[in-house]
Amino acid sequence: MDKSLMDLTPAPYFAEIAEGPETGQAHWATTDDGLRIRVGHWMPAGETPAKGTVLIFPGRTEYVEKYGPAARDLNARGYAALAVDWRGQGLGDRMLSDRRLGHIEEFGDFQKDVAAVVKLAKQLNLPEPWYLLGHSMGGAIGLRALMEGLPVKACAFSAPMWGILIPKAMKPLARILGGLAPTLGFGDKRVPTTTEGHYVETAPFKGNTLTNDPAMYQLMIDQLQAEPDLVLGGPTINWLSQGLKECEALAKRPSPVLPCLTFLGTQEQIVNSEAVKDRMARWPGGELDIIDPAQHEIVMEGSDIRRRAFDKMTQLFDQYR
Repeated sequence: MDKSLMDLTPAPYFAEIAEGPETGQAHWATTDDGLRIRVGHWMPAGETPAKGTVLIFPGRTEYVEKYGPAARDLNARGYAALAVDWRGQGLGDRMLSDRRLGHIEEFGDFQKDVAAVVKLAKQLNLPEPWYLLGHSMGGAIGLRALMEGLPVKACAFSAPMWGILIPKAMKPLARILGGLAPTLGFGDKRVPTTTEGHYVETAPFKGNTLTNDPAMYQLMIDQLQAEPDLVLGGPTINWLSQGLKECEALAKRPSPVLPCLTFLGTQEQIVNSEAVKDRMARWPGGELDIIDPAQHEIVMEGSDIRRRAFDKMTQLFDQYR
């Protein structure tokens, strides 16, 4: 047996809540700075070789099992799928003793997670070529990774965090707080107005900012009730400061020379839609697909929207096999 496969360490995978393909598995990966993150993956069933693998980069508060339905949609179109629990969320090593605080020291640290994901994907011999699907915070991590040479043939984004939607008047205050926080020792405190628990634990479906689909919203609730260790609450002041800095830094750089399709809902209330439109306006050959009506979770909207998104992104990927 290949020694690299012998070195793989299985990780928990909660198939009963994932609603994903039966082929689902998870493994641990170790980053260069010694943290342990979890990587889940799903292979299409049957004898037909997979067309390739879609590397799913999730958003903040997310976890492998949340992408079980997405993996099912990708498998149905011939693609293997992979999703990751970033540092600080899911079953990945949490950054603070209070595991419900969403924290990061430096946003660039996520690239260490990306490197560990790529290494594990190679060890698993996941079918090539590879493609990227980055959602929300995973869109910022993914864009940085593409700029640094992530080995994919094409990419898709869902409501990417290329800007954070906070009131314009609050941005200077956020920067000031972020700058003072490490010195004054409150960088690891939760951002005021955010929740201690996960958003779906406290917000009713009516008026939520994630999805218009009640079944998908209930799935998220059920998953977190079944596995409370997956729960992550609001971000810390340092996370917000680092996130704003990363968005500003990315905005100054040119777009990668790579085929790109980005989905954005007309009811988006979490990321800055204008930042997404600006990026796509200067992405040579890139396409921005505005979906009406849709909120933040494009791939967890109703079946018609999900079908449209997965059909369109895999049609793009099909062109670069």
